[in-house]
Amino acid sequence: MENLTLDLKKQLEEIAKTIRHLSIDAVEAANSGHPGLPLGCAEIGAYLYGHLLRHNPKNSKWLNRDRFILSAGHGSMLLYSALHLAGFDLSLDEIKKFRQLGSHTPGHPESFETDGVETTTGPLGQGIGNAVGQALGLKLLGAQFNTPGFDLFDAKVYTLVGDGCIMEGISSEVSSFAGHLSLNNLVVIYDANEVSLDGPLSDSCSENVALRYKAYGWDVYEVDGHDLAALHKTFAKATHDQQRPVIIIASTVIGKGSPNRQGTFKVHGSPLGKEETQLTKAALGINGEHFFIPESVRSFFDKKLKDDNKKEDEWNKKFAAWSSLNPDLRKKFDQMVLKTWPKDLVEKLKKAPFPAAISTRKGSQELLQILGHELPYLYGGSADLSGSDMTWMKVFPAVTNDNFSGRNIKFGVREFGMGAMASGLYETGMIIPFIGTFLTFSDYMRNAIRLASLMKSRVVYHFTHDSIFLGEDGPTHQPIEQVASLRAIPNLHVCRPADHNELVAGWTSALTYQGPTAFALSRQNLPTLKETSVEGALKGGYVVKKEGAAHAFTLIATGSEVSLALHTAELLEAQGKGTRVVSLPCWELFDEQPISYREDVLGKAKRVSIEAGTTFGWAKFVGLDGVTIGIDQFGASAPDKDLAKQFGFTPEAIVQRLVK
Repeated sequence: MENLTLDLKKQLEEIAKTIRHLSIDAVEAANSGHPGLPLGCAEIGAYLYGHLLRHNPKNSKWLNRDRFILSAGHGSMLLYSALHLAGFDLSLDEIKKFRQLGSHTPGHPESFETDGVETTTGPLGQGIGNAVGQALGLKLLGAQFNTPGFDLFDAKVYTLVGDGCIMEGISSEVSSFAGHLSLNNLVVIYDANEVSLDGPLSDSCSENVALRYKAYGWDVYEVDGHDLAALHKTFAKATHDQQRPVIIIASTVIGKGSPNRQGTFKVHGSPLGKEETQLTKAALGINGEHFFIPESVRSFFDKKLKDDNKKEDEWNKKFAAWSSLNPDLRKKFDQMVLKTWPKDLVEKLKKAPFPAAISTRKGSQELLQILGHELPYLYGGSADLSGSDMTWMKVFPAVTNDNFSGRNIKFGVREFGMGAMASGLYETGMIIPFIGTFLTFSDYMRNAIRLASLMKSRVVYHFTHDSIFLGEDGPTHQPIEQVASLRAIPNLHVCRPADHNELVAGWTSALTYQGPTAFALSRQNLPTLKETSVEGALKGGYVVKKEGAAHAFTLIATGSEVSLALHTAELLEAQGKGTRVVSLPCWELFDEQPISYREDVLGKAKRVSIEAGTTFGWAKFVGLDGVTIGIDQFGASAPDKDLAKQFGFTPEAIVQRLVK
């Protein structure tokens, strides 16, 4: 291990000073933001972007780059300053527009807005969850494609976390998981400044973080976060022949340099103010010019960019040699990058043998066996429920800490962590993940789903036990409001299929839609219907039965209630009430269709929604004079047939309600 040279140390000190300068000025210009972390972690940022990270700012999506995630996203100016200086596509003008409408420097880092930002962070703890997912993803890719003499995937994932991330429960979930799998490509840097937003950390937390992480199976290091030489030695020791995930506990002073605010919560979430800014710049020896960047810093990163380019060039040469030696692996590699499909895949899915009655959770698992075989980029896992939520791909082994060649991931009972890690898996650029649990437990992972939806990450949520008809487990496990609550999330497709055809359509859409999809799948068996179609379901809603007499009712149903609607229609038709039945498996896809199509499907007769969940939201389709048949109370513990009678989900009960 070489010591940090004096010249490099001086240069990194100048970079740290520049990060502080840009951060102070940007926050002041916006009159909004968090100066404390950029001031306190400037040396860490300077070391990472000035020396440690192996990346290419001119190609920020290079597959084998080291990745840095700012989990403590409120300190975004640390990241923006470093990205600008390092040569990413982030101009100084964007720095000056920090937190302004339309800028590429939003208040918290957003991967779809800013070049070089690896994931969207802000809600504390989710960044470390994404980091664990990315680290796992790189291990999975290495197991698939690394061959003797050719380590195509050997990058590391670094993430900077704060006290808030450490306290949030999600960090416990993902850190435990990372330790279990011995992810030796993951390095967490803990900004241990002992201050939280409300005051001293000691007011709310007194745990021993070092012992906690040792218990998880991590290697733990402690360092002065302002001492560049010590940082260099610590990172070198921690990452050399790394065998386990690493946490580096860096003692820092929040707001370092601010004479009246450093070390206090006052510098956490508000600008310094004009007077304190002048005092801080004077204390730090910072040039008085706004947004000043020394020529020496510019020159340093110009030279470094050439080295960064060379690193990718060397990898590209290695990749070309590897490709010539491994043509079959190269085809697989390309398929995983491009997410291509075999031309006959949908037909294979359509022809999958299904019994006369099968639950949609089991039906989905049958399709997964075909999809897993045909699509090498599909990886799946469950929150300790794979035998119940049916997420196991039978021909592939489980991922273990000594074998990452499997494609089934046992996330354990860590729903929120699983959701954040799934987004990280997708962010590798070569994996589409699906993850499973019971629908009612989607609430545990809701914020991870929300961020995936914000980023439009192609993650598939395989939620099962989708209604009161799961039966005897009772109201604690029976979803009522979950489907409606998921439908409220922008960019999320929610699919509640009725049978085989609608499952095929759902998976076809999920794997091609640029965004996340949530399936709501039944525990109970449902009939395989002759009336459904893949093509109709791909439009989100379609007519499965036309009215046989003068059009009196349109019954609109999803999932298990489509067959119920068909039986109800038979009774209504027998009374001379012409009844159309519409299946509406995906509201979002239906909303994308032309108005003329939607109006034609729904018709002008009295509209009735039938869904075994809350009626909230259905007025959108049935109108103010329509009828909503649902459940606006919690369920009960009983067999599913008894529950159907109790809550009015029988053809006779519905007819009685409609025909008075």
